[in-house]
Amino acid sequence: MSVAFLADQAKSETTKDDLYNAAQKLGFEIPDGPETEAYLHLLQSAEAVMKRIQSDDDYIHPDLVPVETTKPRTYWESASSENPLNAWRHRCDITAADPSSNELRGRKIAIKDNISIGGMPTTVGTFSELLCEDHGNLPLSPIDASVVSRILKAGATIKGSTNCENYCASPLSFSSASGPVHNAWLHGHTSGGSSSGSASLVAASIVQRDKGISLEETVDIAIGGDQAGSVRIPAAYSGIYGLKPTYGLIPYTGAVPLAPMLDHLGPLATSLEDIALLLQVMAGYDGIDPRMSPESPLRHQVQDYPRLLSEFRHRRLEEGKQAGSGLTIGLLNGSFDVQGLSDEVRDTVRRSAREFFTAAGAKVVDISIPMHSDGSLIWTAATRMSMSQWVCQGKTGGFLSFLPPHIQAQWPPDQRMYELLTASNPAIVNVMLSGPFLEEQFGPKIEAKANRKAFELRAAYDKAFKQVDILVTPCAPTVAMPHPDMQSSVMDKLSAAIGVTTNTAPFNVTGHPALSVPCGFGSGSKTPEVKLPIGMQLVGRRWDDMSVLTAAAVFEEGKRIAKSALPAM
Repeated sequence: MSVAFLADQAKSETTKDDLYNAAQKLGFEIPDGPETEAYLHLLQSAEAVMKRIQSDDDYIHPDLVPVETTKPRTYWESASSENPLNAWRHRCDITAADPSSNELRGRKIAIKDNISIGGMPTTVGTFSELLCEDHGNLPLSPIDASVVSRILKAGATIKGSTNCENYCASPLSFSSASGPVHNAWLHGHTSGGSSSGSASLVAASIVQRDKGISLEETVDIAIGGDQAGSVRIPAAYSGIYGLKPTYGLIPYTGAVPLAPMLDHLGPLATSLEDIALLLQVMAGYDGIDPRMSPESPLRHQVQDYPRLLSEFRHRRLEEGKQAGSGLTIGLLNGSFDVQGLSDEVRDTVRRSAREFFTAAGAKVVDISIPMHSDGSLIWTAATRMSMSQWVCQGKTGGFLSFLPPHIQAQWPPDQRMYELLTASNPAIVNVMLSGPFLEEQFGPKIEAKANRKAFELRAAYDKAFKQVDILVTPCAPTVAMPHPDMQSSVMDKLSAAIGVTTNTAPFNVTGHPALSVPCGFGSGSKTPEVKLPIGMQLVGRRWDDMSVLTAAAVFEEGKRIAKSALPAM
């Protein structure tokens, strides 16, 4: 390693005490004398380099410069009467002045509030004082995230950012700094997290249409983020579709990370067609995101998912063949025995999968992947030690990356930060405490081993895909539950979330595409008279997201066939 230059020591405020303190934290002492002078000069030089970069103007990548719009970008907050689900964070009305296609023309889209929208603040679900130095006005984003640019250039209108969970660190929907986000089907109940607002607004369009209940302005497609299930879990609780695509298929550039090896962006929608459409618009290499790999398609190589889905639905079948002929569906045994899974969800997912896939001509089998039970443990061990560095401290991932420049997270934490987060989302305090504790107890070698175990877990799933085409698991383990009492204890707040992502988190570390599909309704323990959605998770081979979409289409066809066979009432 070379030294850039040697600083003028007379201009530095770094002293021997600073050097000795740094050495003490590392567990050794530097003897006074020439060694002290040498290392002090080197520290002063490193400090001078950082101050130079700190004082320079920032750089905005030309591909992230906000898209020119039909009118100046403005934003506002909805009155509570216009935001009954507390799903909107900031409202806007943004349309590209010169879109390059009409794929999303006329479509209204909402964006999770950890994704940068030029000219708007990004709150990541937390308190403004934790994101800006003056504890006042949030800085506005100088960039459009890659997916935001692509959506605008496809002709869509972005209607606003959606509330998400505090630091995106909850699978439920009570922790946002602006208050809980409500399930569109039953107020006071979780919509799932962390893409809580996105899911609620999409589900609200169904509830308004089918039940005639006014929930103010809604959307039928939205963007979420998924690190452990944060697209799929809200989709399951809300009765809509939610896709976590193959890792590296959609660029994460311009979104606030939770952990680089887990970060995914994905669509939520009321229909498979809209999932396919949004996937096509967002997917493809952007030349910036280090999460993308040589396997990631270039933009012109992205599959035409809407056309392929339409062709699959309308293809002419040979005599005696059905939509699911030749498709083998594997019910993942261990996923139906996870702790906290309700009997109602387990039975509904298993029964509907067997009945509807079989009705459409698919073969349904049971399959065991013993390592699946360790998936959420591997997820935790592979990321927990360093997670607060990404989400709380704004650390880069070690590879050339472009983090949102307007996010200036407060660090180190103080008593005020602790109290705010303990009251709203103690999970993030746990993340912050876990980092230094685990580092001291185990060191980075265990995190590195857990990363290797993630490869082993991926191989276990890949082996199963030699026997089946699609894996089926329950998604969320129960129907939506009531929000916890925010005056309750730390453990009371966290207990409801324990085990919620057991069946979803493993596929974040392995990178397989996974889709939550509405498969039925169940009853809440405290409101048995209200039927709440149940979601089934379909998992496919990596880089074969299309097979997951077509499997969901087969499931829909089987459901139609089964219902048409019922006697008329």
